Amino acid sequence: MNSDGFDGDTICTIIITKLRAAGCVFAEDEARLLISAARTLADLDAMVNRRVAGLPLEHVIGWAEFCALRIAVDPGVFVPRQPTEFLVRQAILLARPGAVVVDLCCGSGAVGAALAAALERIELYAADIDPAAVLCARRNVTAAGGHVYEGDLYEPLPATLRGHVDVLVANAPYVPTEAIGLLPREARIHEAQVALDGGVDGLDVQRRVAAAAPLWLAPGGHLLVETSERQAPQTVEIFSRNGLIPQVASFDELDATVVIGTRPAVVFVEAKTN
Repeated sequence: MNSDGFDGDTICTIIITKLRAAGCVFAEDEARLLISAARTLADLDAMVNRRVAGLPLEHVIGWAEFCALRIAVDPGVFVPRQPTEFLVRQAILLARPGAVVVDLCCGSGAVGAALAAALERIELYAADIDPAAVLCARRNVTAAGGHVYEGDLYEPLPATLRGHVDVLVANAPYVPTEAIGLLPREARIHEAQVALDGGVDGLDVQRRVAAAAPLWLAPGGHLLVETSERQAPQTVEIFSRNGLIPQVASFDELDATVVIGTRPAVVFVEAKTN
């Protein structure tokens, strides 16, 4: 872009300076993204001002990079994070072609869209309680051939899915309520509280997800949730109490922890004797 005697390099330098002054650690990368996303210099100026004011970069430019995909992210919607890519990788290892996949607490639909891009012919369903997230997810998941529903956890899903879900992923909120104030300003101010707050110990939503999971999973099906290393033992206990066989997967490089619960493929019933 060129205007008023400024060349592209000069504009980029000015933007980088503004972003650095606002505390943006990756000012150079952000400047390039803002310039590429702007249609006019007026757009660019407005976008830079929004970023300097503290809005997440992804909300400013309208998308986030996730699993090498460009995921649409609307203002107020939870921004998919890089550690969640590990959740996707674990789900890919467990899913087969043609699997029935459900993405609960889907937010922007990033996890479901990534799974649809990586796996062949999956039957994809996603749900979220936040109307803004659902509108955003419909742009990402519907484009991948999936279906998106608005409602609380399993409530809006088609009843025909009960007992037939092969892979159930739930990036449910797991931040303890009292820890919300410790999150980066971008998250606690500009992302929906419902996408962050996991209750007193951070595991309230996970408990509800795990409690109903056996009703929805096919025999041998898997529930995967993202959690913290500290909370993982409690999540394992929650899964066990609900009849799921738990295991923990972690990836230190991303500081990512996933707990996987498997519904037993065969249920043994003790025979009654007279």
